[in-house]
Amino acid sequence: MPRRRKLDPRVFPDYSNRKVVDSVMERLDTHGVSRREFLQTATVGALAAATAYGCGFPAVAVAQEGGKLGHLMMSLTLEYVVNADAGARQAAEALGMSYTSVDGQFDSGRQLNQFEQFAASGVQAVMLHAPGGGSIKRIAQLANENKIWLDNTWGTLPWFTPFEAGEYWTMYAEPDEFNAHRAVTVEVCRAVMDKFGGGNIVGVTGIEGNSTDIVRSRGRDDALKDFPEVKLVGQLPGKWNREDSQKAMEDLLSRYPDIVGVIAQNDDVADGCIAALRAAGRTPGEDVFVSGADGTTRGAEMIEQGRLLATSANVPQYMGAFLSTRLYDCLHGWRARASERLMNWRSVTMTKANVQNYLDRYVNGKDPWFDYKRMSKVEHAEDWDPQAEVFPMDVDREWGGIEKPEGWQYPKEYTEARENGEVEKVTREYKEHYKIDLFGPSPMKA
Repeated sequence: MPRRRKLDPRVFPDYSNRKVVDSVMERLDTHGVSRREFLQTATVGALAAATAYGCGFPAVAVAQEGGKLGHLMMSLTLEYVVNADAGARQAAEALGMSYTSVDGQFDSGRQLNQFEQFAASGVQAVMLHAPGGGSIKRIAQLANENKIWLDNTWGTLPWFTPFEAGEYWTMYAEPDEFNAHRAVTVEVCRAVMDKFGGGNIVGVTGIEGNSTDIVRSRGRDDALKDFPEVKLVGQLPGKWNREDSQKAMEDLLSRYPDIVGVIAQNDDVADGCIAALRAAGRTPGEDVFVSGADGTTRGAEMIEQGRLLATSANVPQYMGAFLSTRLYDCLHGWRARASERLMNWRSVTMTKANVQNYLDRYVNGKDPWFDYKRMSKVEHAEDWDPQAEVFPMDVDREWGGIEKPEGWQYPKEYTEARENGEVEKVTREYKEHYKIDLFGPSPMKA
């Protein structure tokens, strides 16, 4: 990370001079605003940004309080969403932002309307967790038109990146789902091999066509190549939620009563599968092994109970914190490099061996989950800490197997970052700054 240059207050222009004010207003694109209105409402950050620009500082980051953050949630029926919302809210409070979250009810069209309402109410930054990619192009367009900072996670439009959308879509980020789901599948396969010497398993997936669902299935299928004695005999969608997953599991049990393993696409799905298995007289953890994904509170509790074998703990509270902090930084002058606009973070495979660490910090702990200010590159320009293993995304790993749109080409910024060494530099930089262990005790522990 380049060393930040500091502004000396003595170089600030005389803002009582009308010509100086007019010049600043022109740089900040304040068409239709009077000088009096500008001086009444201009933030320290806005004035500093304009001063920095005039002094040859193209991307100064200024720490100041404030900002209106909105969160477009996929559905509050999912525990992951509830946990992520809590992380985002804690981050906003720690960073001095106002915070509003709304339930999208698995409806991309509804989320588009909610974004428009956010824009009308003066929200300055929005984090999006969508069920799919149906609205991202229009939301990204509106974000640029209204100068609202945007980042998103999970359900998106494959091969449509922030580079094609404009500056204000600062980041698409999600865990390294391919490797994460591969790892939990390996846990199930090993348990099946150790106890039964092989056998039939089934999959209960998320929403068909969802980009995250696709990459998780690819990770699962890749793991199965290493275990020829373990056969995936069927799968049905559980639509990410407990109720639909319980029905899907009941259907699969009627078709394949001899199964000894279930790969569930998230922890809510696993919860529904376990309910169906127990109702059918099976004993998860003994005569059938189940894995999940995400690392929710319920997922951790099921592991502790011995019913869930493993989950890929990407820590939903972290998602909320990571995306919120990025938006805070953008609101306060920081700008992402190309390699920071598509990012992954590393999940931890959670089993009986390490679940207590998670429970102590994220479920039963009373302290804030993260040092949110330390996560910010504005608040801690020199010693920021991502507090998880974060690295640039490889779009071919992320969306491999999904057909590219006709005529699609790799964005110039993405290609240049991979050719000029920026990807390696950013990877190394984030690794060096990662000090606070995602699975360690809270950094705010009293």
